Amino acid sequence: MPDRPPLVRIVRMTFHPGAVDDFIAHFDEVSPHIRAYPGCLHLELWRDARYPNICTTYSHWESRDALNAYRQSDLFEDAWQTAKSLFAARPVAQSYTPAREVSA
Repeated sequence: MPDRPPLVRIVRMTFHPGAVDDFIAHFDEVSPHIRAYPGCLHLELWRDARYPNICTTYSHWESRDALNAYRQSDLFEDAWQTAKSLFAARPVAQSYTPAREVSA
């Protein structure tokens, strides 16, 4: 397999205001399994400082293939079904590959 830079995945999700705590509890439950999924290198959950009903996941994947394998897994399907029921708007997902390495 050729050497590829890691893939960064950012997913911005807008929740019904009363559902954010439910989502965070759900994330706390499933995130250890996502982090242990083959190809997942890093996973964080962010909460918007201005709009507390908006959360963003920030993850690093070994490759697009690794992310796609996760997205086709039962783990993703179960986690996403729960999250989807809490959305107030359609999520926005973007993938990035590093363009430049950061140096100190």
